[in-house]
Amino acid sequence: MALANLTEELIYSVRDGVATLIFNRPDKMNACTTTMYDGICQVADEVTADDNVKVLVITGAGRAFCAGTDVESRLATRVGGGRLEKSRREMIQPVGYFGSALHRLGKPTIAAINGVAVGAGLSWALLCDIRIASDKARLGAVWVNMGLIPDVGGTYLLPRTIGLDKAIELAITGDIIDAKEAERIGLVTKVVPHDDLVQVTNELASRIARGPSVAIELIKRGIYRAIGGDYDAQLDFESYAQNLCFQTEDCKEAVNAFKEKRQPHFQGK
Repeated sequence: MALANLTEELIYSVRDGVATLIFNRPDKMNACTTTMYDGICQVADEVTADDNVKVLVITGAGRAFCAGTDVESRLATRVGGGRLEKSRREMIQPVGYFGSALHRLGKPTIAAINGVAVGAGLSWALLCDIRIASDKARLGAVWVNMGLIPDVGGTYLLPRTIGLDKAIELAITGDIIDAKEAERIGLVTKVVPHDDLVQVTNELASRIARGPSVAIELIKRGIYRAIGGDYDAQLDFESYAQNLCFQTEDCKEAVNAFKEKRQPHFQGK
């Protein structure tokens, strides 16, 4: 499946409920251009609108996941005092406006980190709900090395993922860490042998795609709401969400399957 007007620097496909987005600038270690950022917003809209898509996998072509923002096409222009585009959008929207498209996505997301993930590439990984890393992956909050602060939500996402002190340490040193250390501090969910990354990711994505998608989306929404909420407010959300789940065909199917001692067949309804 191809989206109309999607840049060739992104590859988007859907199979058996699993959407895959590939950063496709391997010669530039998948550093992102403005057209790629706009394309990611387009993909997020498509994933949201397509009921056949149950989960989104994001990965990179070649030896990198994403090396951040392209220096020549974006950063040099900004540092030189220029504007990327003479538009109302650039004047009003946040620098990392494109991150919001993924952050708002209700469906589960998996980052298959096949190599280097630094700068905005680290933010893309953090924006995903689950991060599976190759043992060859390297990750870093390297903005400080360019005299910048973490963006695309990096200052928000990093401390919520690995804790305040470790987030500050990585952000102010710009250190790049290996996959084993990233797993130890909770920056990635799990590390697998490089040659197994695609298989392990696809198996998990397929398992999610076969699940009760209404309940899964509400689970994701509930957990993220809980991070900034209080206990009683969360009970109210859980009541709302659980009553929705009770009305789904998937919940009825699960009950029947339990009674009949068989595996349920979920349809996302």
